Amino acid sequence: AVLKESLEARGVMGQLQARVRAEIFKSMQDPLEEKPRLNHENMLINELIREYLEFNKYNYTQSVLLAETGQPRTPLSRDFLARELNVREDPDTTSVPLLYGILNHFTSRRQD
Repeated sequence: AVLKESLEARGVMGQLQARVRAEIFKSMQDPLEEKPRLNHENMLINELIREYLEFNKYNYTQSVLLAETGQPRTPLSRDFLARELNVREDPDTTSVPLLYGILNHFTSRRQD
């Protein structure tokens, strides 16, 4: 109980649980199971999610995403993603994932 409380207080417990889940998922994956081909839209969506997960340091969730989707290990460049999605960036948006800018674009339009 004391160890668990200590791990929770330091924010480690959630990371450990996420890592255990990721490792269990990896061990259950059939290495011979072929992933479906990624279409262009899913590739872009997965990359937006990957960038978001990486930014927020959700490393184990990201590893599960990559394993489950068959997304290439090497990420697409941010410039490529922005061009493909017709996203115009300014200096304020380059420090956060594209998803934040997209969300901001649509939520600010509602307030107008």
